[in-house]
Amino acid sequence: MTDAKIKSRLAQALAAGNPAARGTRSDFDLNPDKALMDPATIRPAAVLVPIVQRAADPTLLLTRRTDHLAKHAGQVSFPGGKVDPADTDAVAAALREAEEEVGLPPASVDVVGQLDTYRTVTGFEITPVVGIVPADFDPVPAPDEVSVVFEVPLDFLMDRRNHQKQSAEWRGRERRYFAMPYDGHFIWGATAAMIVNLVDVMEAAGATREIRTERNPRPFATDGGV
Repeated sequence: MTDAKIKSRLAQALAAGNPAARGTRSDFDLNPDKALMDPATIRPAAVLVPIVQRAADPTLLLTRRTDHLAKHAGQVSFPGGKVDPADTDAVAAALREAEEEVGLPPASVDVVGQLDTYRTVTGFEITPVVGIVPADFDPVPAPDEVSVVFEVPLDFLMDRRNHQKQSAEWRGRERRYFAMPYDGHFIWGATAAMIVNLVDVMEAAGATREIRTERNPRPFATDGGV
């Protein structure tokens, strides 16, 4: 698929799945018996959902957090974080965080739209910003935050057979979540749920039929501090 077609199909998919018309997803979608967060305590955050424009095999760029972080240590996530007062909007926050965490220049990202906002059990309302990243981008992980940067073929993520539903005990109660193990990486929770959202809107627009063709995936991994 050409770079222009990737952008066109993504833009079409995200327009068809406009978050303003679809509402908000959350950790509670798979856990309806859990108490919802008080809206007054929810904090805004944003992540970049970076699609690398590899013509033969578009991929999704993800990070693994360092093990020493106080929160979400060792977990797979998109580049992102809380929206700061200086950020003009969620897009600005997502681009800033991506530059800080993996060295991605904001000017090199072609923002094509947003997914549904996502509320986490930890009290954040996340805006996932979808952007196309050039294939020649060379990640520079922030060693204090990111241990590994890696790519996953969109073809793999769009295969519903790779969307697992698992459960584990959390704070003394069972919690259910999406999971997508890939090449030694455990993609789960809010990150996996946002990927499910991406697949949902792309399927609705018929974009998956074009992306899910024969692939020769060549994901890279970059160690933090390199």
